[in-house]
Amino acid sequence: MADKTKVAEQYYAPPPDLGKWESFRIFLWNGETGQFLGRTGSSWAKILLFYLIFYAILVGFFAAMLAIFYQTLDSKMPKWQLDGSIIGSNPGLGFRPMPDSANVESTLIYYKANDKGSVLKWAQIIDDYLEQYRKKGSGVEASGAEYRVPCSPTSGATGEKQVCDVPVDDFHPCTSANQYNYEEAGPCVFLKLNKIFNWIPKPYNNTEDLPSNMPDDLKQHIKMVSGKPEANTVWVSCEGENPADVENIGPVQYIPRRGFPAYYYPFTNKEGYLSPLVAVLFEKPRTGVLINIECKAWAKNIFYDRYERRGSVHFELMVDRA
Repeated sequence: MADKTKVAEQYYAPPPDLGKWESFRIFLWNGETGQFLGRTGSSWAKILLFYLIFYAILVGFFAAMLAIFYQTLDSKMPKWQLDGSIIGSNPGLGFRPMPDSANVESTLIYYKANDKGSVLKWAQIIDDYLEQYRKKGSGVEASGAEYRVPCSPTSGATGEKQVCDVPVDDFHPCTSANQYNYEEAGPCVFLKLNKIFNWIPKPYNNTEDLPSNMPDDLKQHIKMVSGKPEANTVWVSCEGENPADVENIGPVQYIPRRGFPAYYYPFTNKEGYLSPLVAVLFEKPRTGVLINIECKAWAKNIFYDRYERRGSVHFELMVDRA
């Protein structure tokens, strides 16, 4: 009876004193307990199964949320448009050729008219940009080009898939064959209106309510075409920013017309669509002088702000002769 009530005595046995490499070997594989990296096979199976289920649920949840999100989007049409979007409904102007991408903040077009390499550099930049405008026919390389048709102020509306062509090879002398007139020290700079989905211009198509700050020569031009189909145009003007720039800029031509015809709008993301262009020919800018130039777009629903560059674009031009 005394043996049954006697509490068995237990003694603590310290673990065997093993070396570092021996401890590491037992940690990798303990033959006595069948443990690998401190866990038995069943323990590893349980933890791997847990994480497999856990991450499978995460992936499934993310995929479901992504699928729901894509159901709210249209690949052809932005969800938020015009004033409801971040970019708003006031298009800006862009220009080409742009300086080297190494200096993204630069807006200077500088070259030497009698330096063949300098001329070819800028001509190549324009060629690269206009490559999409020269693609004809169908195929992968000219996707959408088969939908481009000639348009004019008197032509009717285009078909459901048709878009108006921009025949840049007819912009003489601002053509690739003429190296965009750079060798003649009278360079061409191409202007484009930034694309805004579903934006429709409200042109100044008569002499009523013309802005007081609109250049006089543009007012005269609008007066000449007032009442004609070609008056439905987003007009452009390029001038020197400062009095000295006005003196140095010289005569300016706009090719093929002085603005962007309204029949190119609205932009609705049709395949093959091209933004209309205006080639601004600076006939005789003073050489060896930096000229600050500001170009503006004119329409009743384009609002101008020099400091925020709304409805305008700024660049510098310097033509040199070595």
